[in-house]
Amino acid sequence: MAISEKQCTVTGEELVQRARDMIPMLRAKAAEVEQNRMVPRETIEAFVEAGFLKITQPAKWGGYEMDLEVFCRVLMEIGAGCPSSAWVLSVLGVHNWEMGLFGDKACEELWSNNPNVLISSSYSPFGTATKVDGGWILNGTWRSSSGIDHVDWTIIGAYEYDENGKVLDHKAFLVPKTQYRLIDDWDVYGLGGTGSKSLVVENVFVPDYRAHSMLEQPPSPDRPPLYSLHQTFVFTAGVASSIIGFAQSAIDYYIEEMRTRQSLRKRESGSTVAKESPYIKDRLGNAVLKVRSARARVLNAIREATDRVKKGDPLSPSELAFLILDCAATGRDCSEAVILLHRAQAARGVWRANPIQRVLRDVMVGANHATQNSDDTAGIVGGVLLGDGLPPRFLNINGYPPGTV
Repeated sequence: MAISEKQCTVTGEELVQRARDMIPMLRAKAAEVEQNRMVPRETIEAFVEAGFLKITQPAKWGGYEMDLEVFCRVLMEIGAGCPSSAWVLSVLGVHNWEMGLFGDKACEELWSNNPNVLISSSYSPFGTATKVDGGWILNGTWRSSSGIDHVDWTIIGAYEYDENGKVLDHKAFLVPKTQYRLIDDWDVYGLGGTGSKSLVVENVFVPDYRAHSMLEQPPSPDRPPLYSLHQTFVFTAGVASSIIGFAQSAIDYYIEEMRTRQSLRKRESGSTVAKESPYIKDRLGNAVLKVRSARARVLNAIREATDRVKKGDPLSPSELAFLILDCAATGRDCSEAVILLHRAQAARGVWRANPIQRVLRDVMVGANHATQNSDDTAGIVGGVLLGDGLPPRFLNINGYPPGTV
């Protein structure tokens, strides 16, 4: 039975402001988050209390069912405070959206007693799914499930094959935490605070109602427009929005440092104030340009896709390719922006006490995520424009051709 829908009394702008108000707290915890290799529970609880996890959650199951733009703007603010915290919020929040792709039976099992239950994921098909009567048997080890310490369920991905070993589909399976064990193997140089551990699944049965295709999402008259957006686009937009926040945090730190920094080198004016250097100003301006451009591009893509589904005219795969590229290029652009600022810091930028070096490592890891593969995505868009069409299973959330993982 669905949770009784309550009128949402909070606005999107209020949610964005709540996120903005958290930035000082998140900044103060960012180094500790990295050191402890996970986002603290009190931060997750603050996100839940603020309503961030409800933004794209279906209304009939206790959520706000707001536009994707609201969630992505919140991520941009949270990312300016703590990259690892924003990353975890991004993936946990996008799964509450994804439940709109499952049927009511799965949602009821998840949320009927607690509308604040959280979900992590590991979509890459590291393990296997074997079809049996009424469901699937899952086996394997799935890597890099961000925020998994805080959840009760995890969505894991696996390929469906035909009798000849040909890939038919890339499916997502919803598994309770009681049916897997964790491996604490998250040892990385950036986004260390996401706690993206591996999970091991051994002979677990998943009923058919807790599975869905991540490639094919046929329109449904019963599905609200928000859940007619394609999963690959939604996930890519969320990751991109978080990364924009990362780069904005580097800009903020840089401005604070350079406003008061003294240089050992005197200028012609006799001043040793670092900010008088045109080099310092030029790098800041160009970094801001890259981040502002990425933000505008991502928000425009979200608005275009949202407008189309609200009109009942979802984007074709070819059209989606262009909007996905708009989001996928964010990692590249924001990495370049942070590198510009880090280089201007000279030797001071290499000290661990300097937060920009941490942001640089975080943004480089974020840019390596499969959704930020702008090279392959640009090639796909180029192929469309040159008349080659789309490659098979282009809308794969991992960004990998089947069989390469």
